Amino acid sequence: MPRASTQTIDPALDAAALLRRVGFFGLFVIIPVLAQVARRAAVILAPIAVVLLLIASGIDRRQRPMTPAIRRLLTAPAFLAGTLVILWSAMSLAWTPFLGPAGERLANLVATIALGLTAYLALPDRMRSANLYLLPLGVTAGAIVAIVLGVFSARIAPGAEDDGALDRGLVLLILLLWPALAWLRSRRRDREALVVALLVAAALTVQPDATQIAALAVGALAYALTSLRPKPGVALTAWVSALLLATAPILPFLARPVASALFGPLSPAALSLKSWQRVVTSEPVRLVTGHGLETALRGRLVGLVPANAPTTALFEFWYELGIVGAFAASFALYASIRRAGRDAPALVPGAMACFASAFAVACLGVGLTTVWWLATLAIAVMVFITVERGQFRTSRPKVARLRRLREDGAAGPVAE
Repeated sequence: MPRASTQTIDPALDAAALLRRVGFFGLFVIIPVLAQVARRAAVILAPIAVVLLLIASGIDRRQRPMTPAIRRLLTAPAFLAGTLVILWSAMSLAWTPFLGPAGERLANLVATIALGLTAYLALPDRMRSANLYLLPLGVTAGAIVAIVLGVFSARIAPGAEDDGALDRGLVLLILLLWPALAWLRSRRRDREALVVALLVAAALTVQPDATQIAALAVGALAYALTSLRPKPGVALTAWVSALLLATAPILPFLARPVASALFGPLSPAALSLKSWQRVVTSEPVRLVTGHGLETALRGRLVGLVPANAPTTALFEFWYELGIVGAFAASFALYASIRRAGRDAPALVPGAMACFASAFAVACLGVGLTTVWWLATLAIAVMVFITVERGQFRTSRPKVARLRRLREDGAAGPVAE
């Protein structure tokens, strides 16, 4: 007779699984939905989700070994270059005219990076498919909420506490769309992936914004190119992003004639580029050291920076951190893009699309270290890591093979 099953139930493991499910539900579903109606949803809820994941990992110890993970991280070229950016930002506090706000801004940056590193170390070595399917569900729900808000004009009145929440929420949806598509396509759920992409696109067209539409279009272009030609797609995304950041002071001299021809010499775009030219030529020495953290934003209020100067990461990197910070950030960006998805080729198109969309948003209208933008980037990175950890099984076992294994087991000798 076959022996009776003697499975033991461990309440601690059940509690860890529940905490992990709640953490991923908050990260994948609650944040994309609430971000459409609350400006600080990502900033407040992301740390809560990470704490739940950290507690779950502390209970069941299913994360990757800590020492090898930390060693790989500390020796990664992208991490070393990013560390140089942080150190140079800290050094710039010595010459910034806004020491208090700059110190607070640096603390926010370090806290966000620490949050991302904590999530990286707390994530399980292998992700369950049931948890990862929450991601496209959350992106779909967020897109539907955004469509409803746009169609019925349910946005908060201008000047209210949550004014602009939908714009930030749509940016988060754009970045989360690509890991959701990567996961669904890795599971051969192409029709579901198409539905999710169409819903996000529809959410952007209800209340069109040029920055958001451009970010989605750039991401789609990178996705298509990398799907057709993976190696050239990765190389092009890495080189274009790094070169644009490294050569940003040259851009106004090249782009201003184009903007003047297309929109007129007195158009806001042409005048903004003219202000950028004046900043570059008036203080060439500052191109080396930069003016210090927080000067691009606070300087507008006191007249140090022209009021119509660009509000993009390209301008702010060079104005605040100079050639040292900009070149280090360019190399970190290049190394990160080249490294992304190397262990999971099926995710490479989605990773390139996410990089391209995020870089487009930063170039077209988001400042250097705005808190909500840092939180959005951290969430996108965490989500992609979870999707990559779910790629340990490439295909499902065939039904015929399962049936044959069961028959072999039933016909085998009974243990004494």
